[in-house]
Amino acid sequence: MNSGFEEVRLSLPHIELAAHLYGPEDGVPVLALHGWLDNAASFARLAPRLEGLRIVALDFAGHGHSEHRAAGAGYALWDYAFDVLQVAEQFGWSRFSILGHSMGAITAVLLAAALPERVARLALIDGLVPYTGEAEQAPEKLGEALRARQQLSDKRKPVYAEVSRAVEARMKGVGAVSREAAELLAQRGLMPVPGGYTWRTDSRLTLPSPLRLSWAHAQAFVRALQCPVSLVLAEQGMMGAQPAVRTLLQDLPFEVHTLPGGHHLHLDDERGAQLVADCFNPFLRVP
Repeated sequence: MNSGFEEVRLSLPHIELAAHLYGPEDGVPVLALHGWLDNAASFARLAPRLEGLRIVALDFAGHGHSEHRAAGAGYALWDYAFDVLQVAEQFGWSRFSILGHSMGAITAVLLAAALPERVARLALIDGLVPYTGEAEQAPEKLGEALRARQQLSDKRKPVYAEVSRAVEARMKGVGAVSREAAELLAQRGLMPVPGGYTWRTDSRLTLPSPLRLSWAHAQAFVRALQCPVSLVLAEQGMMGAQPAVRTLLQDLPFEVHTLPGGHHLHLDDERGAQLVADCFNPFLRVP
C-alpha cells in the first residue's frame, strides 16, 4: 500500500482550502469529505487502499489547514456543499463521486440531492442525515444559538502542555477514536501556542445550529438521490442509535454494509480501513 499523498492549497473565490491528493491524475474523480472537527487525515488509512481513483481529501473550512470563514459568517451544511462544488470547478470536474464520513456524508447527500447532474456516486461512512429539529423547537434553538454566538469571545480553546494530552482528549471526544486515529488527526489538527498546543479548528464550529432541517426535510433529500449509494454502517457507530434512519433505509435502493467497529472504523485501525476499502473499491471504480 502506497500511503503517499500530495499536499495542496486551493484558492477558491471566497476562501482558501487545504487538501491531500491521492492516486493517479487520470483516476476516477472523487472528493473525500471528513467529519465534524476532523480533517483530511481522516482518510489517511482508507484513501491509499482505494484503487484507480483521483481522490481530493479536503480540510473543510475552519478545519485542519484550511482557512476559517470570515468574521460574521457561519458553518452551515449548505455552505460546505457550496465549497465542495467550487473545489470540483477548480479541478474541472463536471461530474464526480463523493466519499463522505459523518458530517462529510451528510454534506454529500445534500449536494447530490440538490444537483444530481454533478454527482455520479456516493460512498458514505456512518453518516446520512443531519440531526433534525421540528418547527415548534425552532424559536428556542435559535435563541440558544444567538446567545452562544454572543458569548463566544469569552471562551478560550483548551491548551495542552503536551501533544499526548491533546491526543488523549480527542480519543474521548464526540465520536471516540483509537489512539492511533487520534494521533493522525492531531498531527494535522494541532498548532503550537504559548504553553503548549491547541487545535487549529475554528471555535465557531462548536456553536449550536441556529436552524435545523426537519425530519421531513432530511427524508426529502435522501429520497431525492438519483445516483448509486453505498453506505457503510458501523456496528458501534452513531447511526445505529437512530431507529428512524434504519426504518428509512428499509425502502431505499442503497447498498448497505454493516461492519464491526466504531464511528471512525475507517481510521481506527488497519483492519477497519481494509474492510471499508473492500466495500468501496468495486463501487467507486465505475466512472
